[in-house]
Amino acid sequence: MLLIKKIRLGLHLTRGLLTALLFFPFLSEAAKHRRIRAWSQKLLKLCGMQLEVEQRSPLPDSGVMLLCNHVSWIDIFAINAWQPVRFVAKAEIRHWPLVGWLSVQTRTIFLQRERRADARRIMHYLSDCLRDGDIITVFPEGTTTDGRSLLPFHANLLQAPVATARPVQPLCLFYADAESGRHTMAPAYIGETSLIESIDMILRAPPMTVRLSVGEPQHPQDGQHRREFALGAQKAVGEALQGFLPEAMLPQSGSVGSRDSVVGDEDGDTVRAVQV
Repeated sequence: MLLIKKIRLGLHLTRGLLTALLFFPFLSEAAKHRRIRAWSQKLLKLCGMQLEVEQRSPLPDSGVMLLCNHVSWIDIFAINAWQPVRFVAKAEIRHWPLVGWLSVQTRTIFLQRERRADARRIMHYLSDCLRDGDIITVFPEGTTTDGRSLLPFHANLLQAPVATARPVQPLCLFYADAESGRHTMAPAYIGETSLIESIDMILRAPPMTVRLSVGEPQHPQDGQHRREFALGAQKAVGEALQGFLPEAMLPQSGSVGSRDSVVGDEDGDTVRAVQV
């Protein structure tokens, strides 16, 4: 049974690759989004997942940064099954078989550690994307968790919405066993787990529900520092997570990520954005 599921999933990934290769060059952005959403919904179904969205506020038409907790590689497709967007992702994903190539076709922004002088480049690039009306999703924890906790948000990339006076909108993903409604560890992509091992765990698991909470947009205030801005979004995501799982562990009040972030800071490691 597992082999059959993996074959079906592989065929679906191949179908997505061929669609992007053969049709995307000739499609409008709206048409691409329709195909991405339908393809992502089908991928969730093949993984035994059903998406449930709790949307407290509509998504702005353009120029917004979505901030979401991070559990698994499949988070990207869960969000795209709701609303196709651009993602900021670590550079390693670009080299993953099939998934990496598909990420390139959906205009993912890949981040690499680089010299300090490139900090301004990434901020300018993301700012330009927001001014151009892009909807960008960031996972500000900088790494994945098992879904039962929220790590402090790294505020670096929030400089872009602060500088452009664009809103951020908090998202929260929660994976639950479909029958019991309880939290499931099956999608958690943590530790030394490989991508293949993660796929196997998902395909072996009983049916799951992916619950996506969409909070209200938050607008930066005049003169507000990005760290303060990050705290507001972090609080909103944390409250949504505890709505799903009351015992979920949240960061200490007033705590945001340090310069040891995966994405870095002005006084630490910085990143380079690769436009695709």
